[in-house]
Amino acid sequence: MKRLLKIYMEKPELAALVLLIVLVIVFQIASDGVFLSASNLRGILGILPEIGLMVIGVTILMIAGEFDLSVGSVFALMPMTMAVLLADGLPFFPAFLAGLLVCAAIGFVNGYLTIQFNIPSFITTLGMLFMARSLTVVISGGFPPLLPNDLPNWLFTVFVGPGDLFRMSFIWFAVIAILASLMMSHTNFGNWIKATGGFLPAAKAMGIPTARVKIAAFMLCSMLAGFAGMIQVLRLGSPLPSIGEGWELQAVAAAVIGGTALAGGIGAVMGGVVGAVLIRVIDNGLVLSQVDANWFKFAIGFLTILAVVANAWLGKRAKSIKVETSK
Repeated sequence: MKRLLKIYMEKPELAALVLLIVLVIVFQIASDGVFLSASNLRGILGILPEIGLMVIGVTILMIAGEFDLSVGSVFALMPMTMAVLLADGLPFFPAFLAGLLVCAAIGFVNGYLTIQFNIPSFITTLGMLFMARSLTVVISGGFPPLLPNDLPNWLFTVFVGPGDLFRMSFIWFAVIAILASLMMSHTNFGNWIKATGGFLPAAKAMGIPTARVKIAAFMLCSMLAGFAGMIQVLRLGSPLPSIGEGWELQAVAAAVIGGTALAGGIGAVMGGVVGAVLIRVIDNGLVLSQVDANWFKFAIGFLTILAVVANAWLGKRAKSIKVETSK
């Protein structure tokens, strides 16, 4: 028991990985072998990056001890901003950079207001959720602009790999996930994020610029959400103002299911990735197993509560074992 507890405390994402494997086996059996077919995996992996990129940013921010409920709205605002600029004749890459700058500005405002005025990030980003969604509708003028035909969609949406199994968006997702994971585990900035979310007074005493760290995490979170939104718009071919609604809650749920602590300081990017995969697997597996799709949100909610309860219980067990050992 002590050995298993030690493994879990060091790698909390392993529990989500075990659950993912179990669910894949269950859905493979329930779907009569269709779940792991190449065509179905192609569909799952084709849309995974759109939630997965958002989850990476949310996970990093939660490890820093903060939340961002505005990512679902930023998911829609960035591609809408880009689409309006494209319709005005701006080339793709300047419009893309302008959209990312809007995301970075929103992240900066979220972080600055939260830290400067000591406001819970839940409240700050809840307000930004409504503001960003409203801006998306306003700049669209009520009619989503048409995207030009000469966009470099091949960079983000075409299928590649053996049997055309992956979209290019999955390659972007995989590279960003690896880089983010390496940043968290092998750089000073990653250590600062963990220390800031783990115990803020101690981090400040160590000389860590905690305010800058949190603001940077907010900005990264918003930019990844906007990038994910752009990928979905290029896949769908139209910048709809309603995309991303409710996804902020799915992103938080994925991070928690992947082992990220609500209090901050504990978690891993790969855990968030596993959580995102779990959400897509459950969504797809329920349909293939001919289970009412309305159970999807129930399943996500149940797993989120289960993950929080398990983390709390295991945390208490760890403390009791340490006390017993010290005696």
